[in-house]
Amino acid sequence: MKIAILTIGTRGDVQPYAVLGKALKQHGHEVTLATAKNFAELVSAYNIDFVPVEADFQALLESAAGKKMMKGNPFVIKRNLNTWLYPLIINSLTAFYQLARESDIVLYHVKTLADAFADQFPYKMIRTNVLPVVEPTTEFANPAFSGLPIPPFLYRLTYTFSNLSIKLLSKPIGQFRQKANLQMKFTVPQVRNIYGISPHFLPLPNDYLTDSRFTGFWLDNSTTPLTDELISFIEAGPPPLLITFGSMPFKTKFNLQHAILSIAEALDIRIIVVKGWGFSETALLDTNQRIKVIASAPYEKLFPLTKAIRHHGGIGTTAACLQAGKPFMICPILYPIGDQQFWGQHAYKNGLAVKTIPLSKMTEDVFIASTKELLSNHILYENASKMQVLIKREDGLKYAIAEIEKIANIHLS
Repeated sequence: MKIAILTIGTRGDVQPYAVLGKALKQHGHEVTLATAKNFAELVSAYNIDFVPVEADFQALLESAAGKKMMKGNPFVIKRNLNTWLYPLIINSLTAFYQLARESDIVLYHVKTLADAFADQFPYKMIRTNVLPVVEPTTEFANPAFSGLPIPPFLYRLTYTFSNLSIKLLSKPIGQFRQKANLQMKFTVPQVRNIYGISPHFLPLPNDYLTDSRFTGFWLDNSTTPLTDELISFIEAGPPPLLITFGSMPFKTKFNLQHAILSIAEALDIRIIVVKGWGFSETALLDTNQRIKVIASAPYEKLFPLTKAIRHHGGIGTTAACLQAGKPFMICPILYPIGDQQFWGQHAYKNGLAVKTIPLSKMTEDVFIASTKELLSNHILYENASKMQVLIKREDGLKYAIAEIEKIANIHLS
């Protein structure tokens, strides 16, 4: 079976789909993943075919215009739509549609806006999600708005706003459909939803559609080893604290490097800092013997060797913490809009993490105090170990593949 996987965004929006694609290929399917061209190296590491899309949203986020847009100024956003955003949307939709037409099954991230052409072949379209932001539920507000004080009676309404993207972006979508010779008026069809989320961590809402599934996390076993230098640092003392803030640019009101040096000294601990794409300045940390700064490492190998993790709150990093059985603290970069606060609040409520504090609201004193709590709260470690057992019993990839093949057999036979 020829399977297309469509995704867009930052690394956290791409890697889970590459993991799923690798598993599908190993199961005998022909798999092609389409995403921004800057992820070519990442996708190639999973040995699946790649279609590069001229839509580098990471470059947009890191540009001066992108940083202004991230601040939420509506005038700046509107001014840059035609120049920056709309061309990226049209380019990506054109590439996604071409690949979808040639494939038997299409697995797509809702961020791709592939709903804009799902009416052409709804039988082979499957929303393949790692975030529960599409289907309305009364059990929690849309995670995309998790930083806002939303009362329970409005929970279902918050999903309406999330699903307005097709209408709000009608101009570039209309230009795409015209370019593809599709009718301008269309209705988004109802399609199946499969989620790479552990039901042990977040139970499937009781009011979801009956054919929606939480399969379990799509976890990888990377062939990339930890470097000898990193292993030597880890083995030279007690398990270190790990700090990473993902792949998005961020700012703090305090000197983050100074705060990291302070907790290393005050708490007598060692620290690994994963720079990712967001942590650009580490000059003060690079020469400190208590601290090891690295560009990247496979989390499924690194996290089990640490004491605890502080991170930005992406679901991929959160899943890696749960898989490793390590407590964590989420400091959202995207706030109040974004799902990072949602995962932090949920983990805190279930005794797996320290209370969430957005990085933009953090002070150095709070940074030190919360780190002390993370390293000393024994209940967190007990709960993390119990969750690890449950996560290891799952096989999210196997379950997802079974669901995808079942849908294909129904519609393609």
